[in-house]
Amino acid sequence: LLLLPSTCLSRSPSSYHRLLFIFLIFLMRLACLSQRMQRGPSIAFFHPYCNAGGGGERVLWQCVLGVLERWPAATVHIYTGDTDATPEQIIGNAEKCFGLVVPQDSVKFVYLTSRVLVEAKCYPVFTLLGQSLGSMIVGFEALWKFKPAYFVDSMGYAFTYLLANLCGCEVISYVHYPTISTDMLGKVANREANYNNSDLVAKNPVLSSAKLLYYRLFAWTYAKMGSISSLVFVNSSWTEGHINDIWRVPDRTVRLFPPCNTANYLQITGPRSPSIVSVAQFRPEKDHKLQVEAFHCFVEKTGRSDVKLTLVGGVRNDEDKARVAELQDLAITLGVENLVEFEVSVPYTRLHEILSQSLIGLHTMWNEHFGIGVVEFMAAGIIPIAHNSGGPKMDIVVPGAGFLATTKEQYCDHIMRCLELDEEELGEMRKRARNHVQRTFSDEAFREQFVRQCETVVYLDLEDHFVQDVLSDDADVLSDEADVLSDEIQSDDPHRQSEEEEFTEL
Repeated sequence: LLLLPSTCLSRSPSSYHRLLFIFLIFLMRLACLSQRMQRGPSIAFFHPYCNAGGGGERVLWQCVLGVLERWPAATVHIYTGDTDATPEQIIGNAEKCFGLVVPQDSVKFVYLTSRVLVEAKCYPVFTLLGQSLGSMIVGFEALWKFKPAYFVDSMGYAFTYLLANLCGCEVISYVHYPTISTDMLGKVANREANYNNSDLVAKNPVLSSAKLLYYRLFAWTYAKMGSISSLVFVNSSWTEGHINDIWRVPDRTVRLFPPCNTANYLQITGPRSPSIVSVAQFRPEKDHKLQVEAFHCFVEKTGRSDVKLTLVGGVRNDEDKARVAELQDLAITLGVENLVEFEVSVPYTRLHEILSQSLIGLHTMWNEHFGIGVVEFMAAGIIPIAHNSGGPKMDIVVPGAGFLATTKEQYCDHIMRCLELDEEELGEMRKRARNHVQRTFSDEAFREQFVRQCETVVYLDLEDHFVQDVLSDDADVLSDEADVLSDEIQSDDPHRQSEEEEFTEL
């Protein structure tokens, strides 16, 4: 086509130009598809903390298992910053923490050395911006070391999407919690102190105005980055609402509740001791301090010394370890150190044992995106007392299946109420909670829906058919344009020769 002689040109060069343009596009698409085929049917998960053992990691491993079940020939890569752990140790930890068996031969790890750049400790001010820009550096390292056909962000680093898109990757995201939300903007606007809005800023109108402007600019940029994703999974009604408010891509947004280990916990029966348990990573937003204070309030009101509080959770770094030490000091200060126990980074078998013995489960995070821990409480027959916000309020704790609270006094009152319930009342609450959990949350339901939605954008074992369809469509367009050109060549035009000469010169 590129070598058509001038004698075969039409009376106007427009048809030839159009045909040439379509053919060049055809060649570029062929080159891109060829490069994509050379990479193989690869899918990579961006999860720098894949060895942490929390709820987000459970989502990661269930996604990996779903992909391997649906596309057995696929190669799954995981970008991780856990450079101190071997692949065998990481996969072994997944089995230890979640009871999941991951085929080691089907998973490859891409180790990242720059993970520290996404940690909050590096950015005492402008933390959101610093972590987001840091994630771009980590994302650059990841894509430099391995460029997949499909880039799945399972931790919420939206600023990496731009890099992945520029590298020609299809982007899929699973959002546990929006980096910035309208609630956060509201707290700054109303000058309310919070873990991410210090007293110094909240009390100063100038600083509050400056921070509000910064938050709004950041939210605008975050929305632009998030809108790059071809498929957006959100883990709760609360997250869905905020992501739709900010990213504004509802046609590509799917609510997918996280996988919860309900099967094993639903089998738990037997007597319970009057004990309270909390299961959450030792992060600041989990607000373990409120749990210790509420328990102290309960001990002061009732004088009981036969009830214990057990805090179970994983630690990611030295900051989390320091947070555990602070909580231990708080328990000593409040005089309840003999009644509060800490179980740090325990294996799945130990967690199962603790949940099978506990009566009450505490959850204190404000606007928790979902709340896997609360679901596991309910599946295990534990009466949940969750924060009256976010996922627990909107999706999990249905009426008659648990309690919701906000202040330490409310938590204290609900603890006292739970301990006063007789076996029949407790049995009714457990039955209602377990029925809800069994209908709504399960590993199987998660994997099935994740794969079904991914099939709309992912082509792994069907790659050859996809390429053939694309090239076939382009060939049809080329054929049609050639026919038009041929018809115009056949026409008789007195000005044809002069136009051919003009076009040849051009």
